[in-house]
Amino acid sequence: MGDTYSENARLKAGAALAKSGLPSLGDDSGLEVEALGSFPGIKSARLGPTQKERTAELLRRLEGVPRPWKARFVCVIALAMPGRETRFFEGECRGEVVPEWRGEAGFGYDPIFRCPGLARRSARCRRRRTQIQPPRRGSSRAAEIGCRSQSSSLD
Repeated sequence: MGDTYSENARLKAGAALAKSGLPSLGDDSGLEVEALGSFPGIKSARLGPTQKERTAELLRRLEGVPRPWKARFVCVIALAMPGRETRFFEGECRGEVVPEWRGEAGFGYDPIFRCPGLARRSARCRRRRTQIQPPRRGSSRAAEIGCRSQSSSLD
């Protein structure tokens, strides 16, 4: 594992490229809580064995810390292509961690993350998620560039 989102995404994309020989995507993401010095960050998936336990541990660490608990979801996508430098795409969604678990499990810390301008938690925002979810924004741009690059290399 790397020390940054970009490094982790590059390692994943590079491994897929090496195995397939085809343009490949890799990603890494995490939740950064301002009051905890951007923790858990790239360690978001390592706070516990299950997402429920990771969420509980994060909320435990926030006990006694004054609210609001400003935070951001970060996602970096790497696009590795044969014979080219790896390209990176980053997306983020700023919001606030809240102490009550709401909605379905969703993805990661979604049940305790409130997006600005939305009355619901991220896990309960099915329709709006395609507009605000960092991985989808980055992956669509990466796929567009990868497809364009592939077609231009065939000319």
